[in-house]
Amino acid sequence: PIYCEHVVCGKVDGQAMPVQQHQTGGAVVVDAGTGFAHPAIDLGFEALIPAVHQQGCACLVIRNSYNCGVLGYHVERLAEAGLVAFGFTNAPASIAPHGGHKAVIGTNPLAFAVPGPDGPAFVIDQSASVVARSEVMTRAREGRALPLGWALDEAGEPTTDAEQAMRGTMVPSGGYKGFSAGLLVEVMAAALSGAMLGRHASAFSGTVGGPPRTGQCFVAFSPVPFSDGRFDERIQDLVLAITEQEVARLPGARRRKHRQQAEKSGVQIDSALVDRVRAITGSS
Repeated sequence: PIYCEHVVCGKVDGQAMPVQQHQTGGAVVVDAGTGFAHPAIDLGFEALIPAVHQQGCACLVIRNSYNCGVLGYHVERLAEAGLVAFGFTNAPASIAPHGGHKAVIGTNPLAFAVPGPDGPAFVIDQSASVVARSEVMTRAREGRALPLGWALDEAGEPTTDAEQAMRGTMVPSGGYKGFSAGLLVEVMAAALSGAMLGRHASAFSGTVGGPPRTGQCFVAFSPVPFSDGRFDERIQDLVLAITEQEVARLPGARRRKHRQQAEKSGVQIDSALVDRVRAITGSS
């Protein structure tokens, strides 16, 4: 529903057509035109994947974009094409630097996927914060408290009040290490692409402000020219070292399991979400 609201208020242009601005060797640049990120990523991948297979590695950047949803989904697609892939996307500022109290970067997810013999071997997808900001948004909307350690209020003090957290900042995962990881993403997704820095971008939540104009970056490698034919063997060794341990699981394994269950049994959603969708569509 929030995507629909953002189309109505102008945060995202639902009719925008992404444009590939140029491709120079392994550098692909796409302008999303303040539209949804997904069509821009699709367009960029059409140039990125052949470029990687041709020359070993390549990079796609997307500017003037919007929330790209689950970042891991996009790098998983690259792994399905036989590529090792990194993904970066910046977000409106919500994390303060270590020792500070004013937000400078967003939750800035980082994703990584590795190809295997039967699809992606594993997929890493994590944000720079302890928890995704969307979870705080959901709890604020539903009037539920936050676990201590998720967020800080405007004064930089820990809070369990979701409304205060929305006005404050998110706690970085691992303290200063989380902020550093988010800073890396900010450089790759925003500075490198020419997109809007998170500190200047309008919020993904609510309807105030224009398009956020954030960015994405994908860097992909073909194992073929690098590994001397040993890549698959090494990945299999690494995967087995994890999965042979009782209870241990690969990154992304639980998400994949839940997706398979959803494909088989459907997805449960709460009545409040159904009501919001019906209100938007005018159905009963």
